[in-house]
Amino acid sequence: MSIFTHESMINHHTPNHHASGLLNQVGETLHVWWERYERRRELSQWTERDLHDIGMSRSDIVFETEKPFWRA
Repeated sequence: MSIFTHESMINHHTPNHHASGLLNQVGETLHVWWERYERRRELSQWTERDLHDIGMSRSDIVFETEKPFWRA
């Protein structure tokens, strides 16, 4: 016979909401970082005409694309 009640086992196996929230925050941060990386990589491939159309210079793009992914 087990010393654990059904209720104590359920409570024991219920996910910790704090840990779950932390994992969600980490996941969201990783997603933001990936999106920045992807946008900057794409931007680095734009032509001079594309850049002119949006009012940016190649030096603006170099400045943006040389930022680490964790910097906004």
